[in-house]
Amino acid sequence: MSRIGKKPIPLPAGVKIAIGEQLEVTGPKGKLMVPIPAGITVEQAGGKLEIKRDSDQHAALHGLTRALAANAVQGVSGGFVRELDIVGIGYRADVKGQVATFTLGYSHPIEVLLPPGVELKIDKQTHLVLSGYDRQMLGQVAANIRALRKPDPYKNKGIRYTGEALRKKVGKTGASAK
Repeated sequence: MSRIGKKPIPLPAGVKIAIGEQLEVTGPKGKLMVPIPAGITVEQAGGKLEIKRDSDQHAALHGLTRALAANAVQGVSGGFVRELDIVGIGYRADVKGQVATFTLGYSHPIEVLLPPGVELKIDKQTHLVLSGYDRQMLGQVAANIRALRKPDPYKNKGIRYTGEALRKKVGKTGASAK
């Protein structure tokens, strides 16, 4: 039995649920849709949302649907935050409206258009704070920004998630033994 799927989802104040072919979650931060697969039913009872399944064949979808619904509820009520750090001499970022500009040691600056629903704040030109209500979109934007200059294991330069452990590798040894 899915342990994740059995847990009820508490609904904070200000979050409205509409159950149809899709689960529509509306809150102060925005509106999200969660698909409800065949064999899964969603019930709202007493300020809680419960996800149930018809048979054991739908066990994987049971936990998945519950996790997606919980992320939607948390996103529209409180939102999500993803932090990145830029490490390297001369590497920096700047944001104007929905366009982020990165200087990452290439011959040209790189511009990234942020999708609606994702906000970027920059501290000291090297610490990025992404925030938004859609967890999947926020993670994808963070991964796209990280991919602009992945962390280099030899020089420890690049864009990395805050708190990401990076193993530094040893480079070449100078002279070879003859």
